[in-house]
Amino acid sequence: MGARALPLFLVALLVCLGQSVSAIKFNIPASRYPPAKCVWNAAHPGALVIITANVGPGEGQRLDIEVVDSSEHKNVYLSKKDINGEKRFAITAHAEEDIGVCFRNYLDSSVPNDGKTRSRVIDLDVDIGADAVDYNAIANQESLSALETEMRKLEGVVKEILDEMEYLKAREERFQATNMSTNRRVKNFAWFTIFSLIGLGVWEIFHLRSFFKRKYLID
Repeated sequence: MGARALPLFLVALLVCLGQSVSAIKFNIPASRYPPAKCVWNAAHPGALVIITANVGPGEGQRLDIEVVDSSEHKNVYLSKKDINGEKRFAITAHAEEDIGVCFRNYLDSSVPNDGKTRSRVIDLDVDIGADAVDYNAIANQESLSALETEMRKLEGVVKEILDEMEYLKAREERFQATNMSTNRRVKNFAWFTIFSLIGLGVWEIFHLRSFFKRKYLID
């Protein structure tokens, strides 16, 4: 491998290792008042998020999905009731927060309370950023070869990494500014404390001197 091709190979290796993909398969029990079961993933503002949920059968059960973020406002990106089979949703992140895909599995009131545990299987796949782009569709639309498609995919992921580096740089600068501001305030408070103690000491000396003079203890 040539010396000029080595950096490109290392970048491609890091890209492949750093792709943001989340796939999970789990059971969610049904109840009259079910708690939310959420799967969280980190996402940057403007990032495309593709959610693919494959919901197994469940008689007398209603599965609802809601996509929210972890910000203080609890932004709701998506809310769907009674989903079945394979469903695919696309959203765009608005804040620098985690994106949560939440499910609630309701047990229908017509189902008798016979003590049996009822549940449904969910196969969830969350793609974020460059992994959410359908490069096969782009290749078919623009008549790209396999190599060109892979290069287009690599370009998208590298751009995502550069955006991540820019975000980390901006966050580091913000933290550094906050640290400097905190240090300056602590320093000012320390000087204020020192001058206050000195002033209090001088005042106490003059006060005691005046007191002793009144008691004729000193001249």
